[in-house]
Amino acid sequence: MKTQWWKNAVGYQIYPRSFKDTNADGIGDLRGIIEKLDYIQDLGVDCVWICPFYRSPMDDNGYDVSDFYDVDPLFGTLDDAKELIAKAHQKGIRIILDLVLNHTSDEHPWFMESRSSLDNPKRDWYIWQKPRQDEKGKRIPPTNWASFFEGSCWNYDETSGEYYLKIFSDKMPDLNWANPDLRKEMYAMSRWWLDLGVDGFRVDAVAHLSKDTSFTDSEMKLNHDGVAPDWSKFSNRPELFEYLHEFHDEVLKHYDCLSVGEVGGGANVKAATRYAGYHAKAFNMVFNFDHCWKNGAFGSEDKTDDELTVNVLDLKETMDRWIQGMKGKGWIPHYWLNHDHPRVMSQYGNPRKFHRASGCMLGTVLLTLPGTPFIYNGEEIGMTNVDYTDINDFNDVWVKNYYEKAIKRQSPEQILTHLRRTSRDNARTPMQWDDSASAGFTTGKPHQKPVGNYKEINVKQQSEDPSSILNAYKHLIRLRKHGHLHSVLVNGDFKLISPKNKDLFVFERKKDDVTVLVVANFRAHEIRYKLPYLPKAIHYDNYGLAEISKEIVLLPYQALVLEK
Repeated sequence: MKTQWWKNAVGYQIYPRSFKDTNADGIGDLRGIIEKLDYIQDLGVDCVWICPFYRSPMDDNGYDVSDFYDVDPLFGTLDDAKELIAKAHQKGIRIILDLVLNHTSDEHPWFMESRSSLDNPKRDWYIWQKPRQDEKGKRIPPTNWASFFEGSCWNYDETSGEYYLKIFSDKMPDLNWANPDLRKEMYAMSRWWLDLGVDGFRVDAVAHLSKDTSFTDSEMKLNHDGVAPDWSKFSNRPELFEYLHEFHDEVLKHYDCLSVGEVGGGANVKAATRYAGYHAKAFNMVFNFDHCWKNGAFGSEDKTDDELTVNVLDLKETMDRWIQGMKGKGWIPHYWLNHDHPRVMSQYGNPRKFHRASGCMLGTVLLTLPGTPFIYNGEEIGMTNVDYTDINDFNDVWVKNYYEKAIKRQSPEQILTHLRRTSRDNARTPMQWDDSASAGFTTGKPHQKPVGNYKEINVKQQSEDPSSILNAYKHLIRLRKHGHLHSVLVNGDFKLISPKNKDLFVFERKKDDVTVLVVANFRAHEIRYKLPYLPKAIHYDNYGLAEISKEIVLLPYQALVLEK
């Protein structure tokens, strides 16, 4: 029987490579997650989404899968995965697997067969096209489409004399979802993991399963690589939903599981209802990225950190548009960041001057929004972006591709500033457990350099500080999950208050006779504000004030959870 348990849940995302290493090889592993299950349980979360740990050459940190049915030795064994699932369940924690359906590694046996000859039975499991020639007779790709990872989305294969489509890395060829045999294999693999005991999937890059099979050039303006960043050629296309309905009927509807689709490529609210509407027969919810870049980080190389300002009006409008657009139509998740984004503390908080206050404020907003909140590991202690001064400290394959091209038009200093603000490596540094060497993540050499502030920002230090960001998250999760505010915070109506205020994010949650007012100051200075009413109770204040009047002066990054 389906219980829709995920509606009342708080999720927690783990990037396993950087979470906890138990064998001193410098790479986090499944046994590290098992070791930290008590920490996860104490935080109060209900389900854990774990980034890929399948067997992989690790070109893109595990999203390039070479065997869907095995665990990569870097992370452990299949028995470790089974033990993790069992022990998590004993603690009331569900496990969500990151399901990669769009592509495989070029070292997957399927692709090795596919590229071996033009008439191989698995040739059509991937997307192949013949070369074109330019006016000089030079071989060029089949279309002018750009890849998400810089350059063309086509890669030439010398063996067969054709190009294969790869919208991410060269080593991640896209699967051909138009092939029914391929789809059957992906459904069987998905059922295998659910039968093993996982409680659902976060489906990676799901918006891209269907492509424009006319394979015609985009009319969009070409970028500095001479290709068109026209994501509509392989994003949110009509045929996609036929595949998702089939996936639902063949897999999801037979299990009491959570399904979350990662929907990029310009999906709007209307499109989201097709993915996760109550009657869509696809997913339970979808992640969108619209709220993630509201501080002008891109193109900010000539600005100081203090000159970057959160566009609170845009942030509020975006969140309100999604919440109201999905109201009565589908469930919605909320998150500040994931493994592909910069740290929210550095984007929307103030790590240098108001680390504790801004971290608590951001947690307050996240955990009082409607729907299902997801916390990214390290967010609960206010981990920050990297402080790297050497390009060699970065690991991300996208960074390497970007640097190679950007150095032709920018200085190394400009590129490093850009990467410190936007790189995916910002979220992939080792989890900061304590102030010992390598932040307590490993006793060996870490696969990636920890952020230099780990001696001041770590789990051990914050566990011992009642006013810390970590303890604020624990309190806010309890507030959301237990007691008389549970129903209003999960299911209550959402209404923006003072929507034109450019500094404050104020909203009301209301259900039956319970009304909660959340007030959040996104600025590093005091702000005068008149509350719409005098509250009867203060359920949270990150400055710990005991009393409140109707006319208040909000301190920098102050956050309040009030009951009418």
